[in-house]
Amino acid sequence: MTATDLRQTHPPSRQSLEWHEGDMPYSMEFGDHFYCRTDGRLECGHVFLAGNGLPDRWCTGGTFRIGELGFGTGLNFCETWRQWKQAQATDDGRLHFTSFERFPMQAGEIERALSHWPEIGEERQALVARWPKAPAGRVDIDFTDAVRLTVVCGLALDRLAASEESFDAWYLDGFAPSRNPDMWSQELMQLVFDRTVPGGTFATYAAAGFVRRNLAAAGFLVERRPGFAGKREMLRGDKP
Repeated sequence: MTATDLRQTHPPSRQSLEWHEGDMPYSMEFGDHFYCRTDGRLECGHVFLAGNGLPDRWCTGGTFRIGELGFGTGLNFCETWRQWKQAQATDDGRLHFTSFERFPMQAGEIERALSHWPEIGEERQALVARWPKAPAGRVDIDFTDAVRLTVVCGLALDRLAASEESFDAWYLDGFAPSRNPDMWSQELMQLVFDRTVPGGTFATYAAAGFVRRNLAAAGFLVERRPGFAGKREMLRGDKP
């Protein structure tokens, strides 16, 4: 059964976008691209899925909850959904992907940004078809009985503080720490830790010293790993 539930509140402001190399969105407010210019989809697999031990952790069944800071184009969700289907998880497996996004894109912008990757064409089309015209508040979309997407619109710090959900894995994918330090603040990283189940994990492309220190201070056991496409380091970690 497919259903879309949109709870409207005051819509957030929109970003100003430029399009580089045809279909790559660039935020004028933050002075940064939305994903790696080498290949954002492959970066997602290297950083977020592998960094969180996925898809191996899906084999246990039950509901697996992913939290994300920065929905952006929806690339991470689409690639995660693609790999979820490929993994052929157990019959009782469920995926609930929740993302916190201050500036939700329009459906046409998502379509343009993700059209670069035919590998996620099916997931992109399903997302665009169900995406609300004016996303605001909390968007809940059930794509199948096993896959649900929730996008919580607004400031991540406020929305996560108000959330009572806990997550098995986190994708920390805000704009670069130098461009958007609020998305990597000690207060927000503490909330991420507090909303992580024991034994849960995080992964991020970011490796800035203050990000690592904030995650460690929150309580995560932080590990450095080689980054994607020649980037020296990325971070991942566990909640004891």
